[in-house]
Amino acid sequence: MSKIALVDDDRNILTSVAITLEAEGFEVETYSDGQAALEAFNKALPDMAVLDIKMPRMDGMDLLQRLRQKTTMPVIFLTSKDDEIDEVLGLRMGADDYVKKPFSQRLLVARIRALLRRQEAQAGDIVAETDDTKVMERGHLRMDPLRHSVTWKGQDVTLTVTEFLLLQALAQRPGFVKSRDQLMDVAYDDQVYVDDRTIDSHIKRLRKKLRNADQDFSAIETLYGIGYRYNEE
Repeated sequence: MSKIALVDDDRNILTSVAITLEAEGFEVETYSDGQAALEAFNKALPDMAVLDIKMPRMDGMDLLQRLRQKTTMPVIFLTSKDDEIDEVLGLRMGADDYVKKPFSQRLLVARIRALLRRQEAQAGDIVAETDDTKVMERGHLRMDPLRHSVTWKGQDVTLTVTEFLLLQALAQRPGFVKSRDQLMDVAYDDQVYVDDRTIDSHIKRLRKKLRNADQDFSAIETLYGIGYRYNEE
């Protein structure tokens, strides 16, 4: 049973998310601020932490920075819809993913399970090599699924789990079109409903991050009304 730590100053979120995760078979610990969580983590680390960014005493950013000094356990940030700068900074500091408030609890569960699966694969001594686990190189792109690392022209690109899965699905078969429905199946649990705009938003952020590494990046093509295609450069 995986132990999940929830850290948020909103009691309603702590209570409702804890009930959902416990029903999914997780052991859950809750904390209302970063300082209380850090004191508990110094005694025993959970398997994963879900952190709000804005909290009293110690915010999520400070807590993440201290955690990364001693552990690589997965961390998901809970962010408000206007916290794009905080999201980028958090990912650079070592967060693994983020979920925007207000959020679907089923979506959060799906993100937690995806990160735990990745953690288990990384911890295993032997991992079967499949298309989903082996290092993939497509022109200037290099992806290492087990290390969750991406480089473009040798420059590191920090992606969330969702962005990584979408890019991997597109790049595995250059020139072939992936519909939005196919990309939803790749990135989300089959019980989680998302609409087309969610996929479009992820692709937009994915392109933006790759263009930060190379302003001429154009490998992801939009086919309006159809989907997306990766063109190897």
